[in-house]
Amino acid sequence: MAGYRKLNQQQDQRQATLRNLVTALLWHGRIETTLARAKEARRIAEKLITLAVREHANTVKVVKEVAEGDEKLKKEIINDAPSRLAARRRIMQYLYDIPEPRKEGETKYEYKKRTAGIKNPLVEKVFREYGPKYYKRAQELGQGGGYTRIIKKGPRRGDAAEMVILELI
Repeated sequence: MAGYRKLNQQQDQRQATLRNLVTALLWHGRIETTLARAKEARRIAEKLITLAVREHANTVKVVKEVAEGDEKLKKEIINDAPSRLAARRRIMQYLYDIPEPRKEGETKYEYKKRTAGIKNPLVEKVFREYGPKYYKRAQELGQGGGYTRIIKKGPRRGDAAEMVILELI
């Protein structure tokens, strides 16, 4: 992994740590970590968000004939374009799968009904929320990138590591 910080970890541990950080950042919107880890997680998160920004609107309308009883009905279904499907799979390959949390006071039946059609909630969040949001921002500002911000908090008590908050803008 040329070009990456070692973070005093072996390669598999380092990759798992970065995957966890990026997954948590995209799910919660902000995380607290050390400066070196934040800089590495930022690089990866920005690449994944850029991929979603480029592909968030690539869809294909497909008309299918469905037989219900004696009648044949035509249904219009919106599918991902091949490039969007490839981007979705690439993001799914990197991020961990986080189940959608149950809302307070929600029954098991209501939870299953609400989450029935969502297989990967984090990937859906990236394409449905972050993609359009940052695409609109890029059109207004005339630039892409810069989706994250690092705010320094000061040294951590114990080992004096520089602590930061990494958040999505």
